[in-house]
Amino acid sequence: MNRVTNKPISGRANAQAGAHDSEITKIPAPRLWLPVVVFLVALALSSQMPASSAEIKSLDLNLILQRLEDVQRQNPARSQPYQVKREYKVFRGDDKHPTSEIMAQINFVPPDLKTYKITEARGNSRGEKMVRELLDREIESAKKGHGSEINRTNYEFVFVKYENFGIVPAYVLQIVPKRNDKYLLRGQIWLDASTFHVLRIEGVPAKSPSIWLRHIHITLQFAQLKGMWIPTSFDAIATVRLLGQYTLAGRNT
Repeated sequence: MNRVTNKPISGRANAQAGAHDSEITKIPAPRLWLPVVVFLVALALSSQMPASSAEIKSLDLNLILQRLEDVQRQNPARSQPYQVKREYKVFRGDDKHPTSEIMAQINFVPPDLKTYKITEARGNSRGEKMVRELLDREIESAKKGHGSEINRTNYEFVFVKYENFGIVPAYVLQIVPKRNDKYLLRGQIWLDASTFHVLRIEGVPAKSPSIWLRHIHITLQFAQLKGMWIPTSFDAIATVRLLGQYTLAGRNT
């Protein structure tokens, strides 16, 4: 039987062991924590930043459109009567002063009865005639009901971009009418990215509303009125045959 004996370690051996330990502690450890920390910080920051255009484009367009259509169906303006007063100013060419100023009262009674009354008109009578033609078009559009709405029955949609509409994040979609109809527009819409309300519509009629108009570009903006989501401004730039370019600006008062 072999006996194991514990031999004392010499001082030199202790010194060598201590030096070796010291060398070990001086060897820097692999800095694996650095990329981990950077990744976590980047992840935290990205969660607080708005989604990029690439990320927004990956959203389901059909889901956006479904929300848009749901919001339109739930709009109290479809089922509640309302009345607004609208002021129109008509400008010719690059003139800074209006050639005509018209006040109109517009009434809506569900489901599709819209009427108007000119309450005041000043300036060139041609301006009043233009306003009446545009209001007649608005009245006829109301009678068409669903046939003029911004939905998948009437339009094809293409995602364009994500941007701020003033201070409101918005989806910008291209709208392409499915038929040649003077009540449908070819252009773009801006949707509130949170509520899916239409903020703005801009474009040209799919079919000219009049033989007297060579070109017409229309812009509608929307806002809330007593819980209802309705147009609050109407701008149109048109080239009238034999008369030149006119700009018509309408605002609810």
